[in-house]
Amino acid sequence: MKKILCLCFSSTLQRSISFDSVQLEKVNRSKYYRMDASGKAVNSARILAQLEKGCVRTFCPLGSQNKDEFIKLAAADNLDLFYIEIPGKTRECWTLLDRTAGTTTELVVGEPVLERTPEFVALEEKLLSETLPREIKNCDAVLLAGSRPGIWKETLYSEIAKLCIENGKIFLADYIGADLKRTLETCTPSIIKINEEEFIETFYKNAAAPQNQHAAQKDAPASQNALVTTTLDESSLKNAIIQKSRELHNMLVITRGTKSTFAANNGNFAECPIEKVQAVNTTACGDSFNAGFLHEYLATGNFESALKKGTWCAARNAERECPGTII
Repeated sequence: MKKILCLCFSSTLQRSISFDSVQLEKVNRSKYYRMDASGKAVNSARILAQLEKGCVRTFCPLGSQNKDEFIKLAAADNLDLFYIEIPGKTRECWTLLDRTAGTTTELVVGEPVLERTPEFVALEEKLLSETLPREIKNCDAVLLAGSRPGIWKETLYSEIAKLCIENGKIFLADYIGADLKRTLETCTPSIIKINEEEFIETFYKNAAAPQNQHAAQKDAPASQNALVTTTLDESSLKNAIIQKSRELHNMLVITRGTKSTFAANNGNFAECPIEKVQAVNTTACGDSFNAGFLHEYLATGNFESALKKGTWCAARNAERECPGTII
């Protein structure tokens, strides 16, 4: 059995609340709700535990004021949780499920940024120098997903990525912005999974335009041609993914909402159609994809098969109320 370590620094207590319909500026009475341990990598961990019991280990920092509920929920889902306790509360999210409209609305409540006290810095240093190196050595792959709360140092994700790569582990990065850019300055993740907008924002905004850029851009004044628009036509996007994957010598997976997934493995392009379903809750579809993709890739080493398994997991998740489930 291959072992996967899921790291989630933005752990969440998530209520999924079901309504016949949701109306703004009205009193909305729910039919019922469910509570789940959540956060991007936690959602992936739940899927992994369902795919193969015992294949996942999950790490989260948990707020001291409400950690017990999270721990209980994680145990029920067989997440094999280990955690460090931090001040304050684990954040909470509410997902509003409108049965009539078939829509999902997520409300994320951020906790105040905590002070980096000497005690916290020491805790962080122990995590990076002792706890995570030990856990990384005992796994086959690491999945790091979600935002980095402000209490953690800016280089946290890049240092974790470097630990994984130096230890020869497959490392899947599902985070964006400055954290991803810092990581790429340090090392190259084995797999980068982001959406189309994030891909363009990370690799091409304020940079030279990729070849075959959108036709409308070609006719723009010279002063504007140095910048990429927020969209690329499909041909340009494919070329950009192929070029970047070849440059990085890694796997790039670019999800595109209701459109097929574009991906490349060391410059070899693959496209995987999505599965159309009657969606109940679209929260965590990307996290479910990550779980299915990584589990299948570790089992078979087949890139296209992994894309199909990730797509299957995302579709099954959309059909269910729990964020991050296939059962």
